[in-house]
Amino acid sequence: MFCFPAAAQKKDNVRKVWLQYLDKVARPVMENLADNRLKIEMPVKLSENVDNADSRKKVAYLEAFGRTFSGIAPWLESDGGDKDEVKLRNLYRDWTLKAIANAVNPNAKDYLEWKGGQPLVDASFLALGLVRAPWVWNHLDKKIQQQLIDAFKLTRNTVPVYSNWILFSGMIEAFFAKYDISYDPVRVEFAVREFTQHWYIGDGMYSDGMSFHLDYYNSIVIQPYLSEILEIFDKKYSREAEKQAKIGQRYSQILERMINTDGSYPALGRSIAYRSGVFHHLANEALKKRLPETLSPAQVRGALTAVMKKTLGAPQTFDDKGWLIAGLYGNQPGLADFYITTGSLYLACDIFLPLGLSESDGFWSGDDDAWTSVKIWSGKDVKADHALDLTH
Repeated sequence: MFCFPAAAQKKDNVRKVWLQYLDKVARPVMENLADNRLKIEMPVKLSENVDNADSRKKVAYLEAFGRTFSGIAPWLESDGGDKDEVKLRNLYRDWTLKAIANAVNPNAKDYLEWKGGQPLVDASFLALGLVRAPWVWNHLDKKIQQQLIDAFKLTRNTVPVYSNWILFSGMIEAFFAKYDISYDPVRVEFAVREFTQHWYIGDGMYSDGMSFHLDYYNSIVIQPYLSEILEIFDKKYSREAEKQAKIGQRYSQILERMINTDGSYPALGRSIAYRSGVFHHLANEALKKRLPETLSPAQVRGALTAVMKKTLGAPQTFDDKGWLIAGLYGNQPGLADFYITTGSLYLACDIFLPLGLSESDGFWSGDDDAWTSVKIWSGKDVKADHALDLTH
């Protein structure tokens, strides 16, 4: 496991702290799937309120892989770092190529479940990872690329729920489009149109379908997916992308202010057991260098680091073999919604996206800058927060 000397805990080496957490969370998934042993080694714990135990168990492995890969993909795509980081990245690149090969090989022990409702969700996270990491796609054997395409096409048999799920279908088609593979423009158009024309409710947030829910799904799925799709189809949806850029910046402000002085945050809504993954959008905006002027990259670095330590560093977050346990601060099975499995929890990896930025980037090299809650609750003067009004 990746480790570093105690001196590296200083602020100028916070990147190494992030790498340590990435390795701790991702290693069991990536190493075992690469070794064709994920189904043997990964324990599958289900919610006490599970709706279909057999189905949930089958897809848990794709959940773990797709979600882990989506979070570490920008780092796999990047270059640079010290010799220890380069060595670790090369190891994970090798594991990723082998993991995908096993996941899509019908003759492999770890051939994953691609048919059904939930597989659409997690195939889309894998597709998102491949969009974020062209290096991985370009280094796959042509046969494996075709097997992966065939697996993704199986998800077209699933009619997405009329909610953020339409973005899952849209993302898979966006992956096809990015790599010049025949795609279905209707699935993309449907996802873009519903969110940009019908489901924006104001002040940086969309409803999740016809109803608004006070949860983190704008961050977990909606805005990272929508912005990525719009970026791939930039010529067709330039006006929608311009509007989403403003919406995304406002939502970044909201998320950053949700992070308390100790790295905790309101435990609101469903899927709270995704832990650090509920800040997917803030991490993605930092990666894409789209943060608003009111948020310095360094203060977002500090805020996300605090979240990471609070959630992934809590006691009883991992079992004795290193697998994630359901909860927000440790072992809290009551926080697991009916669809939560061990595999679901690996959405926590989406906090790692800024590792795709070079160590010289301001996100990593900037002097420490307190995030908003720290400033306010230490008595410093801070500018008032204001809603986003797109009519002006």
